[in-house]
Amino acid sequence: MRHRNHSHRLSQKPSHAKMMLRSMLTSFLLHEQIRTTKKRATVLNPMIDEIITIGKTDRADTAIRRINEVVTHPNACRKIMEVFVKRYEGRNSGFTTMKAAGMREGDGAELVDLSLVEGKEVILPEVVKAAPVKKPKAPKAEKPKKAAKKTSDTSVTNQ
Repeated sequence: MRHRNHSHRLSQKPSHAKMMLRSMLTSFLLHEQIRTTKKRATVLNPMIDEIITIGKTDRADTAIRRINEVVTHPNACRKIMEVFVKRYEGRNSGFTTMKAAGMREGDGAELVDLSLVEGKEVILPEVVKAAPVKKPKAPKAEKPKKAAKKTSDTSVTNQ
């Protein structure tokens, strides 16, 4: 019986399902939207809420460490800490929304568009890149010329 066993599961091997969800989570965080099946979206939804909440509630160093255990790209962690934490500081959960997107052509699976809900406008400080410093070129020292090879002249001149 499945009493009180309420977690959502996918029908793949556990290791494959875990890695697939980590990849989907990373893609979602980087692009802020993803199109997937309804079942995968329902499994992914609590992961997204949890990972953003970790960024909001934990200390920065602890949050970065915990987020990097899950996501597979370093920019995803950075985006959580710099953008999503500020965007959703007045919101406790419910960071995503699902909209039906029809059926998949090949097998007829129900597709949904999973995207982030609107939050506060976040203005990131512009990263100013300094102009590359050109080093003055030192004058090249002249190399000493090699002495001409001594060749023995074996030719006899006839006079």
